[in-house]
Amino acid sequence: MLGGMTAQRPDLNQIFQALSVGVALVDPKNWAILHENARFFQLFPPAGDPDAPLTARIAGLRADRAAARIAEGRKHSFEVEATPSGRPIPVRVEMRGVPNSDPPVVVVECIDASKEKEAQYMLDSYSKLAERHQAELEKEKQRVERLLLNIMPKAVYDELKEYGTTTPHRFDCVSILMLDFARFTSMAISHDASSLVTELNDIFTAFDRIVENFGCERIRTIGDSYMAVAGVPNAAPDHAQSIAKVALRMRRYIERRNAAHPEEWRCRIGINAGPVIGSLVGVQKYVYDLFGPGVNLAARMESLSEPMKITLCEETYDLIKDDFICTELGEVDVKGFGMKLLYNLEGERR
Repeated sequence: MLGGMTAQRPDLNQIFQALSVGVALVDPKNWAILHENARFFQLFPPAGDPDAPLTARIAGLRADRAAARIAEGRKHSFEVEATPSGRPIPVRVEMRGVPNSDPPVVVVECIDASKEKEAQYMLDSYSKLAERHQAELEKEKQRVERLLLNIMPKAVYDELKEYGTTTPHRFDCVSILMLDFARFTSMAISHDASSLVTELNDIFTAFDRIVENFGCERIRTIGDSYMAVAGVPNAAPDHAQSIAKVALRMRRYIERRNAAHPEEWRCRIGINAGPVIGSLVGVQKYVYDLFGPGVNLAARMESLSEPMKITLCEETYDLIKDDFICTELGEVDVKGFGMKLLYNLEGERR
């Protein structure tokens, strides 16, 4: 009792998460990440695999050399590059074993080395100035191409580049994913706009990688909503399975992010298999979009979904039931589609 007040034990996890240095606890047997703080997650996000080990999260890690040094009781240090906000920064990584830990645990510290490298970067920039000027035209061409590929599939871009126009296409066998975040409007009002947009950009960037890993296409983002499709523009016989895997890994990514971040995000996901029309819309500002009942029903599934749930109807369930575990929700009157038997997608069958 001090001054009439009871001393309170500090919240160690809160202190751990508040550290400006990225810290993770790792199992040296398989390099699985046991615990991490928000800064470590920001520096080395798991991208397409939420359960990726340290060897996948940090590309420059030489696991054999690190294991040998740690086994000798020595520290293992090296430098890598990270892109927490889209801008590369140098990071010094230090790894050491925890003495007398059972089972063995390795502490990984990641320190921003930007200031240490600033002078070196400035000197390098002068020597590369002439080379940058020579390559300016080619860079601009590549930048325009990247921007166009961000808003349309490559096959559509190739058609536009060759013929100057594109034609609408009907796709009968595709699967669509619609996602948005619960309470986003209240978050936008009560939070700093810049930090909120940065977080949303980090999440959508990870989603883009997940979508790409399974051969799908991101169609658009509007505010906090995200739309992806499998089977467009190239036909895919396993389109429903691909979009289901994407949905499960998006949810898993959000769960992992919430565990290592003070701000909680909760997503609603709807998936649906059905016909769509794909077309480039606009003359001066291009937008590639999908239309049709397949898209409309996917949007209905998303609006009927509970936070952190993945909802689908019976027709889509029939396509994936042999490969995935689903929970029946019962029949629901879906606006514009009548009574539909709905399911929640729970996971993959092993």
